[in-house]
Amino acid sequence: MAAPADMTTLDISGKYMMNKTLSDDTDEILRLQGVGWMTRKAIKLATLYLTVKHYKEDDVEHIDIDQVLTGGVGATTELRVLNWQERNHEDHVFGPVIGKSRRIKVDDVENEWLREGWTNDTKEHGLINSWVQSDTAKSGRTWIAEQTWGFEVVNDERRYVRHVYFIGPQGEKIEARLVYDYQGPL
Repeated sequence: MAAPADMTTLDISGKYMMNKTLSDDTDEILRLQGVGWMTRKAIKLATLYLTVKHYKEDDVEHIDIDQVLTGGVGATTELRVLNWQERNHEDHVFGPVIGKSRRIKVDDVENEWLREGWTNDTKEHGLINSWVQSDTAKSGRTWIAEQTWGFEVVNDERRYVRHVYFIGPQGEKIEARLVYDYQGPL
């Protein structure tokens, strides 16, 4: 389902489901992140649901995301603070990671893949920029995933979309687009 016309990156609160048909395959990214074959296959069969709460606290934007994968794969909660400060997180799929998030003007994004394709209102209000890397000292893995979040028109419908630029342990570079169906408000 399309995202509401009045929804912008200033408040992405809502319920979403990843649209596997419109999204790029992420199996190779998961493999390079050290996710095992069985878990990758379970993820491929599962449906990903997001519950997103976007708010301000003390004039700082926060995005709390509950992610649930069907089929017993599990759930995780991400508490993002849009102040570009590094935070440690223990993820049940990716292991220990270090991440930071911020709001950024589209023109300030250096990577073309992360910068292109957004709606005019996303360009006006800015993207959500996420940068996550493996905590190599704890996990023994090395990878970086940078994302931009916003809205695009996909197949003539307004969609919540994430662009992913992934760098693997041997310098592998992968671009992926994740497209979500809007399921309704919180």
